[in-house]
Amino acid sequence: MPFETWLLYLVAVTGLAFAPGPNGLLALSHGALYGRKKVLATIFGGVSGFILIIALAMFGVGAAMQASSHALSILKWAGGLYLIYIGIQLWRSPTIDMNTATQATSKGAGSLFRQGFFAAISNPKVLLFFGAFLPQFMTSDSPIIPQFIILALTFAVVEFGVEYFVACMAYKLRPWLENKGKQFNRGCGSVFALLGASLPLSS
Repeated sequence: MPFETWLLYLVAVTGLAFAPGPNGLLALSHGALYGRKKVLATIFGGVSGFILIIALAMFGVGAAMQASSHALSILKWAGGLYLIYIGIQLWRSPTIDMNTATQATSKGAGSLFRQGFFAAISNPKVLLFFGAFLPQFMTSDSPIIPQFIILALTFAVVEFGVEYFVACMAYKLRPWLENKGKQFNRGCGSVFALLGASLPLSS
């Protein structure tokens, strides 16, 4: 892959990482709720999910799904239901209390990792997007595996950095969130639920 092509890809994925989406929103809410250390599990889960999606898209599963509307429909419903579930969990989350440790211990790393992972893979449109997006930066005269490693690692590093930045900013806003925590949790939960409800209905 030419260096100029990689730089263009770097700019593109940086813009993509800053675009609002389920994983960015999850990093925001978990950063505020659980702090800088525990949110790492959420982010690692999301990045792992994105790498899996990139791998599937790279090897043609995106094209296969595009040809099968039935498979896409099933994944839309499954992904939508999971996003709605996350939304309900966020809606019901208690207000942040900086004087207690309950918020910091209420979720284990495994649970946070799974939420990040399934939030990343729950939208089949992401698979289709990468299926169309990645080939723009690939060359047919080079082996696919090295190109996959470069593209996947670049996206993983950028996505991790952006999500962690968002989570740290949310953590600094904890004093404000103590007063507005209920509205914050319900707002994030509502966005997740709306995202989940829109997936099965989208064309």
